[in-house]
Amino acid sequence: MATPAALPPLPFNPSRVRSYLLRLPLFTRLVLLAIVVFWLLELQTVWSVVQWGSLTPDEIGFGSMYRLNTYPFIHMGFFHAIMNLVALTPLIERFEAEHGTLTAVALFIGPLSTFPAGLYLLVEKFLLHRNTAVVGASVWVFLLLGSEAIRTFKSHPYFSLGTYKIPTWTSPLFACIVVSILVPNTSFLGHMCAILVGYLLGLGYLKVFVPPEKILRWIEGKLNLLGRLPHYVSVDQKTYGRYGVLPTSNTMGDRSTPMSYLGTSQPTIRNLRKNPHFLFVHLPHILSFLCILAGVVWLLLLPLNDYSRRTYISENALLPGQVHAYFSGSEQHIFRGYKKELEGLLPEGIHGEGSERNDVELTPEISDKIQSILRASGLKVATQNYEYTPAGISHRGQNAYAIIQAPRGDATEAIVIVTAWKTADGELNLNGVTLALTLARYFKRWSLWSKDIIFLFTPDSKSGTQAWIDAYHDMQPSSVQPLPLKSGALQGGLVVEYPFDHRFESLHIVYDGVNGQLPNLDLINTAVAIAGGQMGIGANLQEMWDHDDSYEARLQTILRGMVKQGFGYATGAHSSFMPYHIDAITLQTKGDGWQDEMALGRTVESLCRSLNNLLEHLHQSFFFYLLMQTNRFVSIGTYLPSAMLIAGNFTIMAIALWLRTGYYMGSQTHTSAPQDKKEKQPTSQAQSTPADTKPVPKIVERNLALPLSFVIGLHLLGLIPLFIFNNLSYKYLTPATHTFIIADIILPLSLATLLTKAFTPTPQQHLLIKSFSLLLLGLFLSTLATLNFSLSFMIGLLCAPLAFINRIPRTTSAPIRYALSFLGLGVLNLLSPPVVLLGGCWYTGVSVETVLAQAAFGWDVWGMWTQVVVWCVWWPAWVIGCALVGFSLF
Repeated sequence: MATPAALPPLPFNPSRVRSYLLRLPLFTRLVLLAIVVFWLLELQTVWSVVQWGSLTPDEIGFGSMYRLNTYPFIHMGFFHAIMNLVALTPLIERFEAEHGTLTAVALFIGPLSTFPAGLYLLVEKFLLHRNTAVVGASVWVFLLLGSEAIRTFKSHPYFSLGTYKIPTWTSPLFACIVVSILVPNTSFLGHMCAILVGYLLGLGYLKVFVPPEKILRWIEGKLNLLGRLPHYVSVDQKTYGRYGVLPTSNTMGDRSTPMSYLGTSQPTIRNLRKNPHFLFVHLPHILSFLCILAGVVWLLLLPLNDYSRRTYISENALLPGQVHAYFSGSEQHIFRGYKKELEGLLPEGIHGEGSERNDVELTPEISDKIQSILRASGLKVATQNYEYTPAGISHRGQNAYAIIQAPRGDATEAIVIVTAWKTADGELNLNGVTLALTLARYFKRWSLWSKDIIFLFTPDSKSGTQAWIDAYHDMQPSSVQPLPLKSGALQGGLVVEYPFDHRFESLHIVYDGVNGQLPNLDLINTAVAIAGGQMGIGANLQEMWDHDDSYEARLQTILRGMVKQGFGYATGAHSSFMPYHIDAITLQTKGDGWQDEMALGRTVESLCRSLNNLLEHLHQSFFFYLLMQTNRFVSIGTYLPSAMLIAGNFTIMAIALWLRTGYYMGSQTHTSAPQDKKEKQPTSQAQSTPADTKPVPKIVERNLALPLSFVIGLHLLGLIPLFIFNNLSYKYLTPATHTFIIADIILPLSLATLLTKAFTPTPQQHLLIKSFSLLLLGLFLSTLATLNFSLSFMIGLLCAPLAFINRIPRTTSAPIRYALSFLGLGVLNLLSPPVVLLGGCWYTGVSVETVLAQAAFGWDVWGMWTQVVVWCVWWPAWVIGCALVGFSLF
């Protein structure tokens, strides 16, 4: 009888890797675990593991002799540790399997660690008179390679390279030279010392340090180590010693001995290949969890110096801080005069600072006064009316702007200076507006400008700038008036906010744009260089006022930036410029210090002078980055794998489910006795015994109509809440959110009931529904990661449980099945979009109405598409996950 068809071979067989890892002996496991633990301990900043255990020549004494044994377990970073783990594992595993666990412990904790360390100390300290510290398990890698080279030399003395014969014992020396050239910060001397000790080991000169075999057998017998310790390799189980240590006649070929540790490897692999349950069920869950864990750990590693870089100016034409700023002296009197004129138009009884003063709107009288001051300075002035009505809230006003035509230009390029009457925090920006008027008069007198300079005065920092920039590019809606006066292509923008009357201490640079877009990093670096280097003004990012450059402060700065980038809302008037690829930032004055409006004016002047030097649009530096300090950042090539790993776990699970649905594990009978090909096959299998019946995979056809329709229909259904929350009046946003939470509880159960009663989906279709849903989720998030890394990362973490939930089989007892189903539905409902929104509002103390009204405003005015990701990507995947759990109830 013919044997059934087996599973098609996979390009990469994970069962072999799993089998190899499961049969690692005890000491090898402990060594690998120690390396990982010491690497994790180095991530904290309280105690430096490297300083404690490194092999530093000048620090070796009677009280620090432990360093002779600790340095192989300690590594300088993730990549250093992972490379040594990969290289060391097969070498030390084979050594322990050949010589036994006790022998490996005695040698590696003793001479194989201390002898290379002693040689290194002798040469480094006493001959070279240097003090270079070394760490890493590469000492054992080269030591074992040296011993292996001696063993190879005994059987194959030479290998040919053309007409030349090279001794095989020199191969570790070539490897040492190559590693020293390709890998930076490696110790050539340390590796050479390890190779020399490896040669001595291979020649058998270290036999005296190996405990006698009788003593080892006595210890194993008294302590019953083989019975008590898993993965222990005893003296009777070890293979023939290749390294000239403890040769024995008891080889692996002797099947009379108990089943050895390595003797089970081939049956294990063969069993796994016959039983694909692990490959298609357990392994994908393990890989998905490891991807999520690696993504989170990757993000936590970013604040370390090994994964970040110092900022620098890529565009040399900027020349930040290289010119002298002349804004001072008599200009301060002009500033005070303009401020006095504007204060005279404020309502009577409002003086100083406070909420009453912040409630003053930009009236037509104040706008006319601003225009008259600009005209008196010799500038061309124009106005623009606009109106937006998102979520039933009217936003109307009038923008005023003026243009200084460049004496040395042809009106093809321009720089924008924006001052809103109200800052992004809703405070009155009287000093900022007055400073802009003073700068306009001051800039008009200079003949050095090669670009036009536009001064824009808006009623607020949300709608006014967006209306102006849309009209500047002829993209305005019907409710926004077109601009009567324009200039050339905008090369950059600066927003000035000075909302109080007293002096300030530092400048807060705000740079986050709409939908997570960021300005060119050169613009931020230029502002930091001018403020800190030329003007002596401190600079802050992400509201981190007391940044001490610690790991915690760096991580907090990154997380704050990710939250703002992930939400995708505008953080200031500068954000409206980002969709048009115009680099802009906001300068906010913070604190109470000794800097005055003249210092801020000189900073703006120097920034404009730098932008005026540009020969082309900013393009050389980074547009995708995470800032952890004003002088340190992480580029996209370093942080992108974090989100990609989280998105990749959904794709891994989707592919595994797809492969799983193509096979049915049925039972088929086959006999082991050969049969004649000409003999007819029996039509009945009644004579077969139960022992001959084994589960074998059968290829089955996939029914795709129902899963595809269900998944696509739910993604299209997400357009309904997207439309509702973007067009509903602000009065009904909070009740609509609570109503939607109730609907989210009912909808998955209703869908599960409808599908069960009307179509009766099979277990294969349940898996296909989950496969298609996770495949789309992984596709969307991996694409989104390149556009908005933070949003992809946050949505990926919130959706992580969806990769592990599934329909509970009906073979499970009813009480347990119902309990697990309701528990799963409860956990998933805590992670639904409306519940996460309520939790975030409760944590931050912001009302739901405010958040949703801001989101509707962003959708209507800024073009924010965060809601599309929430309702058309996250919410459908969540509903499908709940529906799969709901299938278990019916």
